[in-house]
Amino acid sequence: MKTKSLALTGVLLALGYVLHAIMPPFFLGMRPDMMLTMLFLTIIMFPTLSNVIVAALATGVITAITTTFPGGQIANLVDKPITALVFLGLFLFVSRYKLNALTAAVLTFAGTLVSGSIFLATALLVAGLPGTFLSIFLAVVLPTAAVNSVVMFVLYPVAHSIRKRSMPAQSKQIQA
Repeated sequence: MKTKSLALTGVLLALGYVLHAIMPPFFLGMRPDMMLTMLFLTIIMFPTLSNVIVAALATGVITAITTTFPGGQIANLVDKPITALVFLGLFLFVSRYKLNALTAAVLTFAGTLVSGSIFLATALLVAGLPGTFLSIFLAVVLPTAAVNSVVMFVLYPVAHSIRKRSMPAQSKQIQA
């Protein structure tokens, strides 16, 4: 892992933490996981296994510390690494064809659904859910997926431009 990619990963995850911390709750005191957008953006910008693992573990720990969901600490630590690896696989498959803001947003939507499903299933096993799986999925996970996709659609071109300027030799990984 290179120092530049590690530093930018840290900045993106810090921004994700701020977004995660200020986001108001949607349903039964549960708030959307805005850290996922930054995790996914990090994976898109630096799609190496070592970077993905570091970013996923850091994201899992940060969200575990800040969660208000019953059993959310364990659920976040389980969810983030699995989600990151699934997202990396999807990204590597799609990036062979064409990657732009729209495909990044669609990947983010899918990744958020995967994350929400794993999180809720883990929380259900660990501590139970304050409502039904379906009601929480519909009230929290789907709106979160939509919000994360819109945020990715807006941030992707900015991140691509920054990466292109700061690392011109490696920017061929991402196409605008």
